[in-house]
Parts: sequence; C-alpha cells; structure tokens
Amino acid sequence: QVQLVESGGGLVQPGGSLRLSCAASGNIFSIYGMDWYRQAPGKQRERIAGISSGGITDYADSVKGRFTISRDNAKNTGYLQMNSLKPEDTAVYYCKQLIGDTYGLTKTYWGQGIQVTVSS
Repeated sequence: QVQLVESGGGLVQPGGSLRLSCAASGNIFSIYGMDWYRQAPGKQRERIAGISSGGITDYADSVKGRFTISRDNAKNTGYLQMNSLKPEDTAVYYCKQLIGDTYGLTKTYWGQGIQVTVSS
C-alpha cells in the first residue's frame, strides 16, 4: 500500500512564503511524475505545477515565477515552494504522484489535501 502525506500548509500574510511537502511511503519501486493541484472554494481543481522523473518542470501562468516545484527522489518527497503569496492563492492544495510499486503496478495517488490561506 502506498500513501501520500502532505504538510506545510497554514496561514500566511500576503507577500509571504510557504513550502508544501508531499511524502510518499509504502511499497514504492519508483516515482514518476509529480504534480500539485489546488482547489479554491466554489472553483474547480486546477493543476498548477508538475515535475517529471527527469526533473522537467512546468507551471500554470497563475503561479509562474512565484512557485517552484522540486523533488527529492531519495526521500520519495515532492515540494512546492510558494513565494510572493497572494490572497487569490488561498485554496486546498493537493499533490499527485504516479508511482510504481514493488508488485509491478503503477497507479496515481493523491495526497489528503492541505489548506493554504493568504490573508492579513
């Protein structure tokens, strides 16, 4: 069984920074792509950043230049560094990882979601 656990959310003032973590555990053989999504109240979930197994990254225009996605393969952990936060960044943030397990299965796993609130 594979699980993803997110951490690092909370309340921050506009202009501040947070770093989200997404740690995978369990019967992991390899982690392929990692992505971060967010869902604001009353809005659809949107993909905001992704990183391939080779380290290639891409970002939604809404976060480009402010957010940085990274990964530590040795720790099976993905990160989202969020700088220059704005009130419109307030949302529940979710990580997603494509993971191959030790039984030969490859599946998509989601984190539990973590609240980020940007407010003065």
